[in-house]
Amino acid sequence: MALLQPRGKWYSKVIEINFHFIQTAVVPNPATAVPLFIRFGFSRGKCYNSLMKSPRITLFIIAHNEESKIAKCILSARGLANEVVVVNGLSKDKTALVCRELGAQVFDRAFDGFASQKNFALSKVTSEWALNLDADETLSPQLKEEIARVIQTTDCAGFEIPFCNYFLGKKMRFSGLNKEKHLRLVRTQQARYVGGLVHEGLEANGKIGTLKHPINHYSYDSIETYFRKFNKYTSLAANQMYQNGRRFSLLFMLVTIPFEFIKRYVLKLGVLDGMRGLLWASFSTFYVWVKYAKLWQIQEQNEK
Repeated sequence: MALLQPRGKWYSKVIEINFHFIQTAVVPNPATAVPLFIRFGFSRGKCYNSLMKSPRITLFIIAHNEESKIAKCILSARGLANEVVVVNGLSKDKTALVCRELGAQVFDRAFDGFASQKNFALSKVTSEWALNLDADETLSPQLKEEIARVIQTTDCAGFEIPFCNYFLGKKMRFSGLNKEKHLRLVRTQQARYVGGLVHEGLEANGKIGTLKHPINHYSYDSIETYFRKFNKYTSLAANQMYQNGRRFSLLFMLVTIPFEFIKRYVLKLGVLDGMRGLLWASFSTFYVWVKYAKLWQIQEQNEK
């Protein structure tokens, strides 16, 4: 969506196109949504032409059935991203409709693995810089300002960004989540995803910097949401392990499972996150167990 050129001398102007859910970034009923409410502010003394010369950034997202969250994600990049690319994994809800109403380019594509899906999204980016977010992630105003500033003069090929993780509605300060960071901002022509069905990694050919302000990650707002995704991800992980030549070992499991819980709850201080820390450690340990149980099942089915 092109920015509008102000006329005459510098002045303050607000262009508003009404979109009734902008205030909360929540879509109560995407089917009845009307065009986006956008504000372009031009302040006295702020040079518009300098903004036009800034390096372009594209926000790209892969999504599947994310109508309740993706509007907040896209809107958080307003004022930073020049375009938004969404690869819709054939969602059955109104994800694609919401994205199009927000001005995003939407490409429908059957999911065939995280790395493949994100490489396809990256191939649709037309800007010098590409920023990746998941539908349940948002940018803070401080992070937007930092990104806009650093890309002006940097010689880096990409930047790792720290994460602020929320679990069941509350920030996780420990549990191994407080030091998480990922490469999410890259020069488009110097980056690609590697990996398979799960555990994709973004690589950039060149120097990697680190930003200060975090991406907000609202991972699971309910236990039901966690286990709805749990089954899909454990199945993908088990299939990926089998394709990579991994095989089930009962001895390995007997050693690994207790250590997984101790590592997350004690060594990574999950105990200091209260009940959420206990749930996170328990669910994460159970994830490992189910992943390997499914690997065993795949072996039983394919190697009789």
